[in-house]
Amino acid sequence: MALEIRQQMKLSQQLVMTPQLQQAIKLLQLSRMELEAVVRQELEENPVLEEGLDSLDEKDDPNERAEAMEAPAPTEEVQEFKGDSEELSQLDWQAYLDGYHSGSTTADIYEADEERPSFENLLTKKPSLSDHLMWQLNLTRIGPEERVAAAEIIGNLDEGGYLIASLEEIGQAAGISPEVVERALAVVQEFDPAGVASRNLQECLLRQVEQLGMGESLVGVVLRDHIADLENRRYPAIAKALNVSLDEVLGAGRIISGLDPSPGRAYSQEEVQYITPDIFVYKVGDEYMVVLNDEGLPTLRINSFYRNALSGSTQVDEKAGEYIQEKMRGAVWLIKSIHQRQRTIYRVTKSIVKFQRDFFEKGIEYLKPLVLRDVAEDIEMHESTVSRVTTNKYVQTPRGLFELKYFFNSGINTTVGDSIASESVKSKIKEIIAAENAKKPYSDQKIVNILKQQGIDIARRTVTKYREMLGIRSSTERKRLF
Repeated sequence: MALEIRQQMKLSQQLVMTPQLQQAIKLLQLSRMELEAVVRQELEENPVLEEGLDSLDEKDDPNERAEAMEAPAPTEEVQEFKGDSEELSQLDWQAYLDGYHSGSTTADIYEADEERPSFENLLTKKPSLSDHLMWQLNLTRIGPEERVAAAEIIGNLDEGGYLIASLEEIGQAAGISPEVVERALAVVQEFDPAGVASRNLQECLLRQVEQLGMGESLVGVVLRDHIADLENRRYPAIAKALNVSLDEVLGAGRIISGLDPSPGRAYSQEEVQYITPDIFVYKVGDEYMVVLNDEGLPTLRINSFYRNALSGSTQVDEKAGEYIQEKMRGAVWLIKSIHQRQRTIYRVTKSIVKFQRDFFEKGIEYLKPLVLRDVAEDIEMHESTVSRVTTNKYVQTPRGLFELKYFFNSGINTTVGDSIASESVKSKIKEIIAAENAKKPYSDQKIVNILKQQGIDIARRTVTKYREMLGIRSSTERKRLF
């Protein structure tokens, strides 16, 4: 059979993701902060885009606007002030200098220098754990090698204040013997906060107990020799081993529970990230109104200069025209994609409010089972679009701030044949555990029996899964004898 090359025409259809469609899908799943960052970047990179201002009409001629901004306002004739005039010698320069300050916003409210706060009190930067320890190290009299080793130790502490490097590694990094590093570690461990520079939890708690003067007491002995029994709450075994009463062991455990397992946490530099809702739900009378939150998002528009350049009113060369057209298409598509994103969020939220009206009226116990398909069919969109829209989007409601994903729950069957949302079951589990006796906490099977009495048919493994999702420990770990 001979092989030969042939040309053949074939007509077929296939789906292709255009760059514009990819951008629109990307914008759908971005959070509010990420969207603001993308818009800011586009404003920097695309000269055709600009922020819209309410005071300027888009149809204004940019040349006329510039002339209006540059035109000086009519003013009266100003006489020249000569430096050798008599008024100059009559000025009270001392009063002028006393009233002048270099930008301090609080300087004018203090009449005397004694009333002014010190510059140290005006600082707003929170000291880090390393800064706090280095300040104490600079006030400590130790040898030069110990000082270098102590600084190396401080640099190898984690956010909780624990030493994450071995003494041998610190000695090799600083070129100092392990004996010197050991002496430096003892110095750093005497610093505030108590328990800093420890290598494990036991050492951290022991250092705090020793600084309280209780190193040789029952508390110190329990921490030093019976920490495994303490972790597993085997208090009778500790009392029997130390030949003391159970009440004494419980008292020691009460003191230990008040110690700080993370001494460096008070100097954490993590900043609180506040959530800005993408949409608001207000109750007006008997109806719920959905309002988009456009505050903080730049209002984009096409620069009128480049728009006039493409219309032919301004002469541009061919390459410049192609460049402007390319940037113009990108800018127009970005504006349309943002508007489409906002409209989709609005429609999805309206649908959620319609399905979960009982939740907004009565609370979490009335949250209904809801899946993406229900909302997608209601607004006539694909499930994937609804999934992207509800990712990292938050809504402010009369019931609080929620992620849009919160309203989508699987259903748990009830004994009467209905179904209840999984979030409602989690809330009931949390309420049951909060009301239990700390000395005799409920097991997962006991929680199952209580839920069945309330008409909720649920398996024990499901209760265990929901309890772990809520961050609640097992009944053994929740048990408290004091």
